Amino acid sequence: MAVDVELEALLRPRQYPMPPYPPKVITLANGKKMVVRQAVREDVPAILKSVHPCMFIQRDFYNIVSARLYGELLAWYYYRAKSPYCLVGQVDGYLVGIVNGRMENEKVGMSYHTLAIDRGLRIGSHLFAAKMEYHIEYLGQEEVLIVAESPIGHRRWMIEYPLEPTTIPHELGGGDSWRLTRELYFAAKPRLVVGDRPVPQDLMDKAEEAILFADDDTIRERIAGLKGR
Repeated sequence: MAVDVELEALLRPRQYPMPPYPPKVITLANGKKMVVRQAVREDVPAILKSVHPCMFIQRDFYNIVSARLYGELLAWYYYRAKSPYCLVGQVDGYLVGIVNGRMENEKVGMSYHTLAIDRGLRIGSHLFAAKMEYHIEYLGQEEVLIVAESPIGHRRWMIEYPLEPTTIPHELGGGDSWRLTRELYFAAKPRLVVGDRPVPQDLMDKAEEAILFADDDTIRERIAGLKGR
């Protein structure tokens, strides 16, 4: 793709300095080890392969969450997003969940989406907690603005933490934002933020070697809760 360097300088939004998210490993309910790590821009094409089939699954609003996530990842890939990040969960190299968001400014974070490809193992909850950990503990932000697009999302985020309702519009639209403050995060952390660091080298090597994806039918079965890893 040809790039007009001068025009690109105008089109690309501001990027705040963002320290990396330190990877960790979480033992899931089935005994498998999930590596949670920060994706890089070059990972986007591989991640999109797993997001795409989810765009056609209506259960729990996976279609709208996946379609929006797909667009957000493309915006990151083509430098059209302001200070974005993406964290992935992998088991044996296979992508089992994705979360993303961005920095609005130094103090405020914007939570985007949480997509669990394997159901029934709290993968979505673990990854959501990881991105809140990133915002509060590593980016040093004061608050994160969050919305939910499904009832299960509302239960997992708004009620489980619990979050603080606001009248602040969220850029994703829908209802007004709910807010996670530093105080709420550290109160919830002992219950909800898990994982061990450092990640054993063999697990890290496997995760970084390649982002593997299941075929479309397998992804649909996992989201339906019919099959676990």
